[in-house]
Amino acid sequence: MEELFAIMVGIGLSAACGFRVFVPLLAMSLAAQTGHLELAQGFQPWLATPSATMALGVATFLEIGGYYIPWVDNMLDMVATPAAIVAGTLVTASVLPEMTPFLKWSLSIIAGGGTAGVVQGVAVLTRAASAAGTGGLGNPVVSTAEAGGSIILSVLALLLPLISLVIVLSLLVWAGRRLFRRFNRPKTPQVPQG
Repeated sequence: MEELFAIMVGIGLSAACGFRVFVPLLAMSLAAQTGHLELAQGFQPWLATPSATMALGVATFLEIGGYYIPWVDNMLDMVATPAAIVAGTLVTASVLPEMTPFLKWSLSIIAGGGTAGVVQGVAVLTRAASAAGTGGLGNPVVSTAEAGGSIILSVLALLLPLISLVIVLSLLVWAGRRLFRRFNRPKTPQVPQG
């Protein structure tokens, strides 16, 4: 049961990494320092320290702020996509209980990194559509929704992991359906001009 609970926490935090890389790490650092979250061996010494919390707080502030600067948000996506996958893998590994390293890192990469990568991909596509449709004027609204989503998912993953898992799965199903419909639209035949 402990493993299942840890996987739910890891998936919720990983999805939050897909929206904003540093928000879930900051939430984990605060939760570990207050004793609400027990980190796996090896993660406690560096993540549950006041200096880590301060550094993650500054990184969170800069990341969220950067997404409100026109065109910087698109450049951040180039860095944030691989960073989200790495962060998703790490947050999942940091909450999993002791198990064989192969199983722990396999679960972390697939469940954590995979979830973060999919959520980040959907966020990138949403921001690109917003930039194309509004000339970038709608991107602050998208950025606010992403930051809020990251904060809410981080808190839910730590306090109510089952609910966060249901939200993540619902988000993934919704995104999958939208992408499926988008790429499987019937093509209108072109009438030759003549």
